[in-house]
Amino acid sequence: MLMEGTMSGYDLKKTIDSSVGIFYKASFGSLYPALKRLAEKELVSLNETDDSKNKKLYTLLPSGREAFLTWLSGPLQAARNEQLIRIFFFDYLDEEPRQRLLEEYLFKLEHEIRTLEVVKGIVTGELAEIEHPENYYYRVSVLAYGLSHVQMEKQWLTDIKERKNLNHVEPQN
Repeated sequence: MLMEGTMSGYDLKKTIDSSVGIFYKASFGSLYPALKRLAEKELVSLNETDDSKNKKLYTLLPSGREAFLTWLSGPLQAARNEQLIRIFFFDYLDEEPRQRLLEEYLFKLEHEIRTLEVVKGIVTGELAEIEHPENYYYRVSVLAYGLSHVQMEKQWLTDIKERKNLNHVEPQN
């Protein structure tokens, strides 16, 4: 996020929450120690303001930009999905907790879909107002992926909640 410009820890958290926060969470408890480590490695600079808030502002240094671009250019890693590992072991649960957990997860996914659709509407409007919307292709593609992924996950959960035949094992009713 510091590639975008100088920010305080609070501004970073706010930017993360309003952009990549759908799929990447950062708490203040993890953000500030990470900023401290980056400053110690001389990848970011720290400037304390003299105003009443004594804000600490972080700026990405050239060495930090280089380290970020090296990381960004590295091989992509497959993400872990804790929900899948838990659902894998659902056969050990009784039906009532299984159904309750699936229903809770479906509720969460429906909320995410609504949120992503609102963000998509905002982004579409903002892209129509800027001179070179093509410069945001990859950011917008992540939004499209997120919406498609969450919709697919919701359909999959609905199918297993209803114990539909998913062409692998005929469910017993």
